[in-house]
Amino acid sequence: MYMEEYKRWLAYELEDADLYPELARVEGNDDEIKDRFAVSLKFGTAGLRGVLGAGTNRMNIYVVRQATQGLANWVKTQGGNQTVAVSYDSRLKSDIFAKTAAGVLAGNGINVRIYDALNPVPALSFATRYYNCNAGIMVTASHNPAKYNGYKAYGPDGCQMTDDAAAIVYDEIQKTDVLTGATYISFAEGVEKGLIKFVGDDCKKAFFEAIESRQVRPGLAKTAGLKLVYSPLNGSGLVPVTTVLNHIGISDITIVPEQEYPNGYFTTCSYPNPEIFEALKLGLELAKEEGADLMLATDPDADRVGIAMKCPDGSYELVSGNEMGVLLLDYICAGRIEKGTMPEKPIAVKSIVSTPLADAVAEHYGVELRSVLTGFKWIGDQILNLEKVGEEERFIFGFEESYGYLAGSYVRDKDAVVASMLICEMAAYYRSIGSSIKQRLEEIYAQYGRYLNKVDSFEFPGLTGMDKMAGIMDSLRQNPPTEFAGYKVVKVTDYKKPEETGLPAANVLIYALEGGATVVVRPSGTEPKIKTYFTTLGKDLAEAQAQKDKLAESLKPIFA
Repeated sequence: MYMEEYKRWLAYELEDADLYPELARVEGNDDEIKDRFAVSLKFGTAGLRGVLGAGTNRMNIYVVRQATQGLANWVKTQGGNQTVAVSYDSRLKSDIFAKTAAGVLAGNGINVRIYDALNPVPALSFATRYYNCNAGIMVTASHNPAKYNGYKAYGPDGCQMTDDAAAIVYDEIQKTDVLTGATYISFAEGVEKGLIKFVGDDCKKAFFEAIESRQVRPGLAKTAGLKLVYSPLNGSGLVPVTTVLNHIGISDITIVPEQEYPNGYFTTCSYPNPEIFEALKLGLELAKEEGADLMLATDPDADRVGIAMKCPDGSYELVSGNEMGVLLLDYICAGRIEKGTMPEKPIAVKSIVSTPLADAVAEHYGVELRSVLTGFKWIGDQILNLEKVGEEERFIFGFEESYGYLAGSYVRDKDAVVASMLICEMAAYYRSIGSSIKQRLEEIYAQYGRYLNKVDSFEFPGLTGMDKMAGIMDSLRQNPPTEFAGYKVVKVTDYKKPEETGLPAANVLIYALEGGATVVVRPSGTEPKIKTYFTTLGKDLAEAQAQKDKLAESLKPIFA
């Protein structure tokens, strides 16, 4: 079956000349052909993600056309104004895939609003809402290595597509022949026919205004003299992040030169992920040279941001996603109470794998903190429910431990632009009162206890990887562990049982241990890896770290 499909591609008059050499190179190599053609990239709620190349199991213009035809078939049943917003980041072929998607939509008589240059995830979410679109498409593979690209699909609320809608789109994709099934006109023809239009300056301006309206202490940053080093990691963050920071009065910004401009090869860091030290290395070196107060880095599609804060001894310390989530929650709550801008019955939202320290902080400020499944669409879903009853202003903040933050309801996905603004404003505020982010974090730990949150990952590559992962999760359910490293399991929460959790079913297990620690086991939705999340609580960091190390060691045999 896969061999026939390979031969069909080989014989087909492909429009992307880059695909021929690859098809010729793998001729006679059964494993390589199988890897490209035995399966198709699966379209789920996160859309598509895969390695660039030839075949049904790769990202290329034909797979993008097929996926977009599936999306177009769904849009045509939705009524409304039959419009789809499109954006793309700096990855290899992102612009080509975005224009390809626009050509399929236009070929189906659907209107397109596409950005005229690369723009981040939050800008796509905003345009989807601004133009009352039926859907949105963001071409990106987020923080994956350079050989990947992907395609995220959004619903009319600007949130990632719901399971139900994604299932319909997937069914339509299955009915569409990958090489010949999509109705397609060229981008130029779509523009001539008036079906493809660029996102207007009015929308871009409104996006920046929506972000700037989320300042907690407007005007404060102008006078604080904050010194910043910033890296867009060769992605889409440069223009929006610096524009907003300049607007709020932060002008002393040194950009990491090697990572300033879009470059889909990500030559300075093999994994452009602000969660990992290697991606921030050049920024940290520059921060030391410049004596910056803060070093900031956004990922290629600028929906996540990582930082390093300056410590009293002049060194720099990375801040985890959990720590930054707690710092921002604390800053927004305290600042809005002080300024009298806190809504009645305020709500914050975090994912179930994020730190319980946030619960303690929210309780302190009288804020309701809701926990939802992993994936920012579940935070967006909470905002949608508030919007339906005209109460979206109650939502003040949402975060995930994987460096995703949102303040405000103007978009429905993680927004590194608003997060960068608030982090800088927060740093400027603490600087103005003779304190620092580092000092405030230590005060929070002194007040609530020394929480430590760490994530480990176990990779399962190859075609059998997913089966191995499924086997491990089954085994954990059939033979539930009674202890880890001598700490008794006092409660197991299985998120595959919605009747117990009150949330939609998800493949997540949470073990509550004697003494207050928790262990979470969750397969990644986008990569062949199982993640383990540890929360430990000690009288100091050393004690919390020692417990984490013991727990991690005891889990290794399970994933061997």
